[in-house]
Amino acid sequence: MKRFVQYILLLLLLTGCGEYQKVVKSKDPEYKYQKAIEYYEKGKYVRAQTLLEDISMYYKGTDRSQEVLKYMALCFQNNKDYLSGAEYFKGYIRNYPKGRYIQLARYGVGHCYYMDAPDARLSQETTKDAIKYLTDYLDLFPDGEYASEATKELEDMYNRLARKEYLNAKLYYNLGTYLGNNYLSCIITAQNALKKYPGNRYQEELSWLICAAKYEELRNSIEEKKEERREDVTDECYNFLTEYPDSQYAKRVKQMLENVKRKRE
Repeated sequence: MKRFVQYILLLLLLTGCGEYQKVVKSKDPEYKYQKAIEYYEKGKYVRAQTLLEDISMYYKGTDRSQEVLKYMALCFQNNKDYLSGAEYFKGYIRNYPKGRYIQLARYGVGHCYYMDAPDARLSQETTKDAIKYLTDYLDLFPDGEYASEATKELEDMYNRLARKEYLNAKLYYNLGTYLGNNYLSCIITAQNALKKYPGNRYQEELSWLICAAKYEELRNSIEEKKEERREDVTDECYNFLTEYPDSQYAKRVKQMLENVKRKRE
């Protein structure tokens, strides 16, 4: 029975391949187009894409060309070749700036870059591309069909950039006074991140790093600068406790504040 089932599956596979080869060899572009859509709807994106590429020049300049470009972009996107998908969506925008799928294309470019964006620890050029194109889409279509998805993805991209800055600030903090005053670099990096990405999900961690780094600066400070830095640390700690009274770092911030008041640093 097992061999029989395997035989039937093999037969179906060979039949499918035979049918596909027949479509590939066909000289009828309309037949190829219809079969490409069938393959697309069945999730066979490589086959659909191959057929669409084969007939794309035939339909160039015609109304059907919009359909071909749209499906080609979606084939690449759904097959997780996001950079190629982005390029085909861009091609649609260039050729049909007022086409019937212009919203899909403008959102699609940003979405493809969003899906291709790397982990926060790596270079974020693709993330910046995603932000640019998603922002462009929302500027043009604030209430558009894909506005909700674009807004969520844009927020996620800003959080990803904020996380990268948080990791950089944390690295500076951990380096301490190694080969210089890395606490100052930590403070500047964290403050810039808070200004550039307001409302990001790492605000509390960034604010904590600023407090901690300023406190360490005070501890390593020369006597002439200590009084000024005590005031700065005090202000920063009070601001943190006001903003995040239930923070996991609140106890440590209170201890730093107590040390500063009693000049124990």
